[in-house]
Amino acid sequence: MNIVALALMAAGLFFMAIAVIGLVRLPDFFSRVHAVSKSETLGITLLLLGLLVSAGVSLTGLKLALIVLFVAISNPVGVHVLTRAAVRNGLMPWRRDGLHLASEAQGER
Repeated sequence: MNIVALALMAAGLFFMAIAVIGLVRLPDFFSRVHAVSKSETLGITLLLLGLLVSAGVSLTGLKLALIVLFVAISNPVGVHVLTRAAVRNGLMPWRRDGLHLASEAQGER
């Protein structure tokens, strides 16, 4: 069981490292939030599942399972709220040509 726990924790750390790379390398808020939200949620979930396997069936395992459930629900919802607030405040996605179709976005509100 320790090998499975270590494999899950290593995979979780890998996805969290991918989140850091995405945060540093991507050009704008929306790209960064997308990279961080997806890989961070998966990384934290895998890391906690590895701890859950390591803890076994116990009160600690139940607490870890509840934390996994909470993270799986709250992290995507929080990111959605942040990006929606950014759009409502006029932040437009980055484009390679430098144009930010602000006039089109105003019509979509």
